[in-house]
Amino acid sequence: MRDMLLAAAKSYYVGMINKHISNVEILLTRSVGIGEHQDIQDAMDKEMDKVAQFDDKLNMIIKYFERKKEEDVKKEKTDKESK
Repeated sequence: MRDMLLAAAKSYYVGMINKHISNVEILLTRSVGIGEHQDIQDAMDKEMDKVAQFDDKLNMIIKYFERKKEEDVKKEKTDKESK
């Protein structure tokens, strides 16, 4: 269950990162389709904030939860070898 929840969270964060990156790409390449009074720089900054937010969460899972699991496996191996 733990692995399934972590995988689902990672998948969600990657999807959201891709969504906001694509929004930035649209702002950069197709700014004609945006309303003429839109502040493109401000819109890009908001999208970049979202990318950073989801990237931080993704990296937290990798750093704190997946690393912990790997350390637990190593500890179990060490415990078995010492018996």
